Amino acid sequence: MRRAIIVVVLLLFCLPIIAQISYKEIKSSRLNTTRQLKIKLPKNYDPSSEVKYPLIIVFDGDYLFEPVAGQVDFQTYFDDMPGSIIVGVVQGNERRWDGYCDEVTGLPRESGLRFHEFVAEELIPYLDSSYNTSKFRVAVGHDLMGNFINSYLFKEDPLFQAYVCISPDLSGTVRDYIGKRLEFFKDDIFYYMATSEKDLPYIREAVLNANDQISQVKNQFLTYYFDDFENDNHYTLVSSAIARSFDKIFELYKPLREKELEEKVLTYEGTLDNYLVDRYERIEELFGITKPITDEEIEKVVKVANQRNDLESLQKIGKLAKKLNPTSLLGTYYLAQHAELTGKTKKARKLYESAALLNEVAHIDRDFILSKIEELSVTDLDEDLDEDNEDN
Repeated sequence: MRRAIIVVVLLLFCLPIIAQISYKEIKSSRLNTTRQLKIKLPKNYDPSSEVKYPLIIVFDGDYLFEPVAGQVDFQTYFDDMPGSIIVGVVQGNERRWDGYCDEVTGLPRESGLRFHEFVAEELIPYLDSSYNTSKFRVAVGHDLMGNFINSYLFKEDPLFQAYVCISPDLSGTVRDYIGKRLEFFKDDIFYYMATSEKDLPYIREAVLNANDQISQVKNQFLTYYFDDFENDNHYTLVSSAIARSFDKIFELYKPLREKELEEKVLTYEGTLDNYLVDRYERIEELFGITKPITDEEIEKVVKVANQRNDLESLQKIGKLAKKLNPTSLLGTYYLAQHAELTGKTKKARKLYESAALLNEVAHIDRDFILSKIEELSVTDLDEDLDEDNEDN
């Protein structure tokens, strides 16, 4: 009875994901057959929109697609990663032939090479022409296919920008020279690899050796993450690895958190408006998507500016906020604050009066702005009286 209840609960949890999955077929001249795809589009996906989305290709789509789709749903809910187009390649009984690699080189040959070309020359172009894909592509593979996806790293122009190799069955040249290959990239590349203490012994040994290699690589364009899970085996590590890999690959995309504020923003050399602008330009450059700077992010950076007693940053953040959203009072409010803190009372009052005519934000309403105007009006009156007394 207990097992039946658990099964029902799991089915109820998966139903929303399953309901959003579409199944398509793609004819392949390389494979001389038709392959089935599982496709899940981001929530509120609009084909007529100019919004672009990262593309996640899930090899072993028969069993790996749903865990990936569930994790993407979870992380996008908390805005920890962008909405993404997820495509699972259903391999079924062809998996062994799809992943067929040369024992010496570890690279695809014969049926494996045909599958390699199918993905690069047919599948990706089809998806790019059919959906609003960005330039950022992620490959996810487990075991045999965890090794296979490395073959795209050995191309002159890698097909993917991020690789999630879960307990990969590394072999040949790939196993022995992957670290050397990662030294030569001149564009950003993300590489994630995982094993576990109860992994298959021969796979674990090869993965640990590869980790030793990659850990020595000094390449500013490489972002490498490695996990060695406790207690998990070759199969149970999959869910943990998917969660960790996406958490790391899309770390820059996340909203500003306390750790980044303390370690990077607080110690930033320069005005903090530049930190914000550079951060979001980097997100666009890397993931090929535009993420707007939010009021919440601006407010967090202003708190750091106050912590640094950095009035120049306060003024420049005010100008930035005003430029980003001219109808919001936030930018004008910070400019008024700057004027007030630098002793320019009359200018501050005028700016607060201007702010009172603009749209309110979460924690700054019109009543608060009016109270600031009244406070500064009293200050102006006291200053005028002091000047009269001095004249007398």
